[in-house]
Amino acid sequence: MRVLVIPDVHLKPWMFEQAAVLMCEKKADRAVCLMDIPDDWGKEYDIALYEQTYDAAIDFAKEFPETAWCYGNHDLSYLWHRLESGYSSMAAYTVQRKLLDLRDALPENHPIRYVQKIDNVLFSHGGVLDYFAESVVPKSNYHDVEAVVAAINELGPNEMWNDASPIWLRPQHSNMRLYKTKELLQVVGHTPMNMITKEGNLISCDVFSTYQNGKPIGTEEFLLLDTETWECSGVK
Repeated sequence: MRVLVIPDVHLKPWMFEQAAVLMCEKKADRAVCLMDIPDDWGKEYDIALYEQTYDAAIDFAKEFPETAWCYGNHDLSYLWHRLESGYSSMAAYTVQRKLLDLRDALPENHPIRYVQKIDNVLFSHGGVLDYFAESVVPKSNYHDVEAVVAAINELGPNEMWNDASPIWLRPQHSNMRLYKTKELLQVVGHTPMNMITKEGNLISCDVFSTYQNGKPIGTEEFLLLDTETWECSGVK
């Protein structure tokens, strides 16, 4: 399956518009969004931009209902009332309301999750560590990827609001082993990159984030991935 990955959004509604064009051009069979939809440098009071960005996400979800959505730390900070860099108390009600609208726009069989699995590829905001997977299932279920993913997706803020969880992990900056490195590919956002990067079984694709002055850090390309062959490229 060809998958188009929409990485961290951070109040850029045009990302969904560009992704919709690519989907309509049949560049991919399905999309995955790694979310972090709210918050960006100096935008705490621009409530209209928060509304516009979520409306773009909701429109995309309705047009492409097979899209898989993965919670990011910035999304969950508003649902769980956990302060986060860039958190806007002015926009908190808007984010909470619009996240519920986004949930309601999704088919029942495609809810927002921490981790989404397509073929032998795991999509999450930050990544799934080996020891984190071991901690959520009995040892006898460790090799059952579906069981591990299901168990992670049942966790709450007490287990997820830490640096080792799939919403916070930065595997690019760690030597810690990812879950089942010989069998699974993992695709993550969260950590700004200059370009889409594949190292071992990890693809990092947050290339739309910006510096504080608004200058792009990365190439602003969407990841296009074949989930069977693991061949990948960037596309605009």
